[in-house]
Amino acid sequence: MTFRGLSLRDLEYLVAVADHGHFGRAAEACRVSQPSLSAGVRKFEDAIGFRVFERTSRRVMPTHSGEEAIRRARSVLEAAARMMDAGSEGQAPLSGSFALGAIATIGPYLFPRALAPLLKTHPLLALAIEEGLTEHLLARLRDGALDAVVLSPPIDEQGLALIPLYREPFRLAVEARSPLATMPTVTLAGLDPNDAVLLEEGHCLRDQALALCAGAGHRPRHTAMSLETLKAMVAAGAGYSLVPVGAAPGDSDHGGLVRYRTFPGDQVGRTVSLAYRRSRDRVEDVELLAAALREHRPAHTLAIAGF
Repeated sequence: MTFRGLSLRDLEYLVAVADHGHFGRAAEACRVSQPSLSAGVRKFEDAIGFRVFERTSRRVMPTHSGEEAIRRARSVLEAAARMMDAGSEGQAPLSGSFALGAIATIGPYLFPRALAPLLKTHPLLALAIEEGLTEHLLARLRDGALDAVVLSPPIDEQGLALIPLYREPFRLAVEARSPLATMPTVTLAGLDPNDAVLLEEGHCLRDQALALCAGAGHRPRHTAMSLETLKAMVAAGAGYSLVPVGAAPGDSDHGGLVRYRTFPGDQVGRTVSLAYRRSRDRVEDVELLAAALREHRPAHTLAIAGF
C-alpha cells in the first residue's frame, strides 16, 4: 500500500522514532537497520515538505508540525490494523493483541495480582503493558496506540468511556517516631499541608492529595518520582503522605520505619477505572478485562455498588 510513494512501513518507522526518541532504538524495535529506518523517515519528510523531527546530538524531538504528522500516522496505522482485523468478530473473546496502559501508582500493585489469572483464563491474549502519567497515557489511548488505560478519574472524557473497577482507600503514611503514629485517631483536618511529601507534578495522586489536604497552591518541601521513593522519604522523617491501600503492605513498611494509619470509615480515597475509546468496535473485550481486574483487585480495596 503506497500513497505519494509512502508505505505503511514508512509510517511505522516514523511512529517508532517518536516513541523511542532515538533512531537506533527505533530501528531495533522495527528490526531493520538504522540506515533503512532513517531513509524511510527522510522519504516521509520529503513527501510532506517539512521536517518531522528535530535532531540534536543528545536526542530526537518532534517539531511542532511533526507532532500533528505523527498523530495522523498513528491514525492511519490504527485504521490499517482494523482493516486487517475485519474478521476478528469471530475470534474468541480477549484474544489477539491488546495494549493496556496503567498509571504508575496503580499498575505495579494491581497487575501482580490480576495478570496471571487473566492470562490463564484467556490464553490467546497477547497483552502489552505500558506505564506512565495520566495525560501521556490518555494521549496514547486517543491516538489508538493503547486499547485501554487503568487510571483514577476525573479526566477529560471527550471520546472516552469509563468502567469503574473499585474504590481504593488512602492510608496515612508516617514515620514510626512521628506523633501521628500513636494518635488515637487521624483525620485530614489534623494534618499540616506543609509537612506533606508528594509525588512530582503530573501524577494524579499528587493532585488528589493536595485537594484532600487543603493544600491547593501549596508547594511542598519534598517531592518524589515514585511511590516507593515517597515511602522511603517518609521513613527518613521528611514528612507524611497519603498512600493508596494497594501500595501499603500491612500496618508498617520499610523495616517498621513507616507506619500506616487508617482514616475513619475508609472515606478518604480514590476510584480506579478502566478508560477506553467510545469508537472501539469490540467493547466486550474491555468489559471482560474490567471484570477480571475487578475480581483480582488489590487487598483492602472496596467494591463499587452495581459492579
